[in-house]
Amino acid sequence: MQRLLERHLAFAYANSPREHVHALDVDRLIDPTITFFSARDAGGVLLGVGALKEIDAEHGEIKSMHTAELARRAWVGGAMLRHIVKVARERSYTGLSLETGIGPVFAAAQSLYKRAGFTECEPFGEYTRNPHSVCMTMSLR
Repeated sequence: MQRLLERHLAFAYANSPREHVHALDVDRLIDPTITFFSARDAGGVLLGVGALKEIDAEHGEIKSMHTAELARRAWVGGAMLRHIVKVARERSYTGLSLETGIGPVFAAAQSLYKRAGFTECEPFGEYTRNPHSVCMTMSLR
Protein backbone atom coordinates (compact mmCIF):
# COMPACT_ATOMS: atom_id res chain seq x y z
CA MET A 1 0.00 0.00 0.00
CA GLN A 2 2.85 2.34 0.86
CA ARG A 3 4.27 1.99 -2.67
CA LEU A 4 0.95 2.85 -4.33
CA LEU A 5 0.59 5.94 -2.15
CA GLU A 6 4.18 6.92 -2.94
CA ARG A 7 3.39 6.57 -6.67
CA HIS A 8 0.31 8.73 -6.16
CA LEU A 9 2.39 11.46 -4.50
CA ALA A 10 5.12 11.20 -7.16
CA PHE A 11 2.47 11.57 -9.89
CA ALA A 12 1.02 14.62 -8.13
CA TYR A 13 4.42 16.31 -7.72
CA ALA A 14 5.41 15.49 -11.31
CA ASN A 15 2.25 17.09 -12.70
CA SER A 16 1.48 20.02 -10.40
CA PRO A 17 3.50 22.79 -8.77
CA ARG A 18 4.54 21.82 -5.24
CA GLU A 19 2.30 24.44 -3.61
CA HIS A 20 -0.72 22.98 -5.42
CA VAL A 21 -0.21 19.33 -4.45
CA HIS A 22 -2.89 18.34 -1.93
CA ALA A 23 -2.46 14.55 -2.03
CA LEU A 24 -1.92 13.04 1.39
CA ASP A 25 0.98 10.87 2.47
CA VAL A 26 0.55 7.93 4.85
CA ASP A 27 1.18 10.03 7.97
CA ARG A 28 -1.59 12.47 7.03
CA LEU A 29 -4.00 9.69 6.01
CA ILE A 30 -4.08 8.35 9.58
CA ASP A 31 -5.85 11.49 10.78
CA PRO A 32 -9.01 10.55 12.74
CA THR A 33 -11.18 12.59 10.34
CA ILE A 34 -10.08 10.36 7.45
CA THR A 35 -11.34 6.90 6.51
CA PHE A 36 -9.01 5.05 4.15
CA PHE A 37 -10.17 2.42 1.66
CA SER A 38 -8.32 -0.04 -0.56
CA ALA A 39 -9.48 -2.23 -3.45
CA ARG A 40 -7.89 -5.62 -4.04
CA ASP A 41 -8.46 -8.44 -6.47
CA ALA A 42 -9.38 -11.97 -5.36
CA GLY A 43 -5.70 -12.79 -4.94
CA GLY A 44 -5.09 -9.83 -2.65
CA VAL A 45 -3.28 -7.65 -5.19
CA LEU A 46 -3.79 -3.97 -4.40
CA LEU A 47 -5.66 -2.26 -7.25
CA GLY A 48 -6.55 1.14 -5.86
CA VAL A 49 -6.94 3.40 -2.86
CA GLY A 50 -9.13 6.29 -1.80
CA ALA A 51 -10.05 8.19 1.31
CA LEU A 52 -13.00 10.09 2.73
CA LYS A 53 -12.28 13.07 4.95
CA GLU A 54 -14.96 14.52 7.17
CA ILE A 55 -15.02 18.28 6.66
CA ASP A 56 -17.93 18.68 9.07
CA ALA A 57 -20.95 16.64 10.15
CA GLU A 58 -22.67 17.18 6.78
CA HIS A 59 -19.84 17.40 4.26
CA GLY A 60 -17.08 15.04 3.16
CA GLU A 61 -14.10 15.32 0.87
CA ILE A 62 -12.58 12.67 -1.38
CA LYS A 63 -8.81 12.45 -0.85
CA SER A 64 -5.93 10.53 -2.42
CA MET A 65 -7.83 8.41 -4.93
CA HIS A 66 -5.39 6.45 -7.07
CA THR A 67 -5.62 3.33 -9.21
CA ALA A 68 -2.65 1.04 -9.77
CA GLU A 69 -1.44 1.19 -13.35
CA LEU A 70 -2.25 -2.50 -13.94
CA ALA A 71 -5.89 -1.82 -13.00
CA ARG A 72 -6.50 1.32 -15.03
CA ARG A 73 -9.48 1.11 -17.37
CA ALA A 74 -10.78 -1.85 -15.36
CA TRP A 75 -13.42 0.22 -13.51
CA VAL A 76 -11.49 0.15 -10.22
CA GLY A 77 -11.61 3.95 -9.92
CA GLY A 78 -15.36 3.96 -10.54
CA ALA A 79 -15.91 1.21 -7.98
CA MET A 80 -13.83 3.09 -5.40
CA LEU A 81 -15.71 6.30 -6.10
CA ARG A 82 -19.11 4.56 -5.76
CA HIS A 83 -17.99 3.06 -2.46
CA ILE A 84 -16.88 6.42 -1.07
CA VAL A 85 -20.16 8.03 -2.16
CA LYS A 86 -22.09 5.16 -0.51
CA VAL A 87 -20.20 5.63 2.77
CA ALA A 88 -20.78 9.40 2.63
CA ARG A 89 -24.53 8.78 2.20
CA GLU A 90 -24.51 6.29 5.09
CA ARG A 91 -22.96 9.03 7.24
CA SER A 92 -25.82 11.33 6.18
CA TYR A 93 -23.52 13.83 4.50
CA THR A 94 -25.45 16.24 2.33
CA GLY A 95 -22.43 17.06 0.15
CA LEU A 96 -19.22 15.53 -1.08
CA SER A 97 -16.39 17.58 -2.63
CA LEU A 98 -12.92 17.10 -4.03
CA GLU A 99 -9.96 18.87 -5.59
CA THR A 100 -8.03 17.54 -8.55
CA GLY A 101 -5.47 18.77 -11.03
CA ILE A 102 -6.00 20.39 -14.41
CA GLY A 103 -4.50 19.27 -17.68
CA PRO A 104 -4.36 16.20 -19.90
CA VAL A 105 -2.94 13.88 -17.22
CA PHE A 106 -5.94 14.63 -14.99
CA ALA A 107 -8.56 14.32 -17.74
CA ALA A 108 -9.49 10.72 -16.86
CA ALA A 109 -10.02 11.62 -13.20
CA GLN A 110 -12.13 14.66 -14.08
CA SER A 111 -14.18 12.56 -16.49
CA LEU A 112 -14.76 9.91 -13.81
CA TYR A 113 -15.99 12.53 -11.34
CA LYS A 114 -18.24 14.23 -13.91
CA ARG A 115 -19.81 10.90 -14.92
CA ALA A 116 -20.56 10.26 -11.24
CA GLY A 117 -22.41 13.59 -10.96
CA PHE A 118 -19.76 15.97 -9.65
CA THR A 119 -19.78 19.52 -10.99
CA GLU A 120 -17.18 22.25 -10.75
CA CYS A 121 -17.52 24.54 -7.74
CA GLU A 122 -15.78 27.35 -5.96
CA PRO A 123 -12.70 26.42 -3.90
CA PHE A 124 -13.49 25.15 -0.41
CA GLY A 125 -11.45 24.68 2.75
CA GLU A 126 -7.75 25.30 2.14
CA TYR A 127 -8.05 25.36 -1.64
CA THR A 128 -7.66 28.48 -3.75
CA ARG A 129 -8.71 29.50 -7.24
CA ASN A 130 -5.63 28.86 -9.38
CA PRO A 131 -4.69 27.58 -12.85
CA HIS A 132 -3.47 24.21 -11.52
CA SER A 133 -6.51 22.71 -9.83
CA VAL A 134 -10.27 22.47 -9.94
CA CYS A 135 -12.74 21.84 -7.15
CA MET A 136 -15.82 19.73 -7.72
CA THR A 137 -18.84 18.90 -5.60
CA MET A 138 -21.90 16.69 -5.57
CA SER A 139 -25.12 17.02 -3.60
CA LEU A 140 -26.09 13.88 -1.69
CA ARG A 141 -29.60 15.10 -0.82
